[in-house]
Amino acid sequence: MSTSVSSDEKRVPRKILIADDESAIRRILSTRLSMVGYKVVVAADGVEAIDCFEQEAPDLLVLDVMMPKLNGYGVCQKIRETSDIPIIMLTALGDVADRVTGLELGADDYLTKPFSPKELEARIQAILRRFKDSSAQSSTTTEVISVDGLQVDTIKRRVYKAGQVVPLTYIEFNLLELLLKHSGEAVSRSDILQELWGYAPRRISDMRVVDVHVARLRAKIEDDQRNPEFILTVRGIGYSSQRLSIIDEAISA
Repeated sequence: MSTSVSSDEKRVPRKILIADDESAIRRILSTRLSMVGYKVVVAADGVEAIDCFEQEAPDLLVLDVMMPKLNGYGVCQKIRETSDIPIIMLTALGDVADRVTGLELGADDYLTKPFSPKELEARIQAILRRFKDSSAQSSTTTEVISVDGLQVDTIKRRVYKAGQVVPLTYIEFNLLELLLKHSGEAVSRSDILQELWGYAPRRISDMRVVDVHVARLRAKIEDDQRNPEFILTVRGIGYSSQRLSIIDEAISA
């Protein structure tokens, strides 16, 4: 997979915040990402990461878990209170459950140390391209999807439940939108990973990225997560949404 940045991205460089307490990693990633056209800012601890986020308004955050002052989990949780910026977590923790913790707190993806800088570049490019495509689509699409008190406004990229806005990250919204586009059909976890994250699963633990985001989405839109009505599990395959009706008028908010 090529990791070169498109001409549009070169004209308006995307800004990446690298938060890691290892100076060698900050230096290597800063150099490599700058070479392919990104503007890079760095932070050496969790408190500095939050300060840089607030001052620099980056387009994406690469966030190490084990940092002084405030760990990556705390940083992720704090940022998710106000922003849906894409977050890729770096973790040296071997337990899958520990790695999944970051996803449960709102991270969009993770890589386990040691990792290939080239793989990180590819994931950054894929996630930013999908973020950009989603923003462009929202300005031209006029479709509102509605069922049983749940409304999905694809113009504003907002979800309403019983008239109240449901805060979703951009990945959660894209996941919901993908399942709605295939309403009534089973979509495999592998296809979801490829479509939304831009890479095919290489190991069983990669599938957990999809599972955790489905669980987070259900927690926000379902009345009973154990008996979901909107996002259904298709055993041995993946997930599906119930068949929904489409209306053409926008939701007032």
